[in-house]
Amino acid sequence: MRRLGGLVRFSHTIFGLPFALAAVALAHRHALSHGGPGLDAGRLALIVLAFTAARTAAMGFNRIVDRRIDAANPRTAMRELPAGLVSLRAATALTVGSALAFLAFAWLLGPVPLLLAPGCLAVVLAYSLFKRFSWSAHLVLGVALALAPGGAWVAVTGDLAAPATPLWLMLAVATWVAGFDILYSLQDEQFDRDQRLHSIPVRFGTVGALVFSGVLHVGTVAALLAVHLREGLGLAHAVGVALIAAILVYEHAIVRPGDLSRIDKAFFDLNGYISMAYLACALVATLAG
Repeated sequence: MRRLGGLVRFSHTIFGLPFALAAVALAHRHALSHGGPGLDAGRLALIVLAFTAARTAAMGFNRIVDRRIDAANPRTAMRELPAGLVSLRAATALTVGSALAFLAFAWLLGPVPLLLAPGCLAVVLAYSLFKRFSWSAHLVLGVALALAPGGAWVAVTGDLAAPATPLWLMLAVATWVAGFDILYSLQDEQFDRDQRLHSIPVRFGTVGALVFSGVLHVGTVAALLAVHLREGLGLAHAVGVALIAAILVYEHAIVRPGDLSRIDKAFFDLNGYISMAYLACALVATLAG
C-alpha cells in the first residue's frame, strides 16, 4: 500500500483537493443564497471519494505510459515502476479500478455528474500523452486539475446553472497549475530536448518559460478576483487572494534563469501554501455568510 501510494503521489493531493473543497464551500454558499438545499455530509464524502479516485486514475495512467521515459531520466529513475517497486500489473489494476470507482461515485452524485464524468476522465488521462507531440502539455494539465473545482460545484448544485463563478474558479486553477508545472519542468529542459519531448521550456527557452509562467499566474490572481466580485465575498476572501498573489510573486523571485536550485521549494512548499490559503479563505467566507 505504501508503494502504491508513492506511485500516485498521494502527498500531491495538497495541490488539487483544497481547491475542490473550496469550490464545495463556495457552491454551498451560492446554493443557499439562491434557495437551494446546499451540501450534506453524504454528498461531501462522495465528492472527496470521486476526486481521490479520478486523481489516482490519472496519476496511475501517467506513471504507466511514462515508465520508459522515467527510467531514462536520472531524476525519475527511482520511481516505483522503473525501479521495480510496483509491478505493471498492480499499477494497471489500481488505475482501472480507480477509473471505475470514479464513474461509480459520479453516478451516486446524480445524473449531471454522471453525464460529465466520462469526458472529465478522458481529459485527466489524456494529458499524460501530450508532451509527446505538443508543448501545450502544461496547459492541458492545468485544465485537468481545473475540472476538480468545476465538478465539485456541479456536484453540490446538481446542475449547470449559473456557470460563471465555477468557470472563473476553474480558470484560476488551470492557470495556477500550468504556471507552476512550467517552473517544475525547467529542471528537465535538457533531458526533454535530448528525448525529443515537448514542453514550454523546450519551445521557448528558460527565460521564455519563466515569462509564460508569470503571465499565467497573473491570470490566476485576476480569475480569483473575478470570483470574489461575482459572489460578493468578504474581507477574508480578499485577504486570501492578496496572500496568494504575494506567494506567487515570491515563487517567481526565487526561480531565476541562472539559479534553479529552489525549484522544489517553489513547487512543493509554496504551492501547498497557496491551496491551503485559498481553502481557508473560502471556508471563512462561507461561514461568514
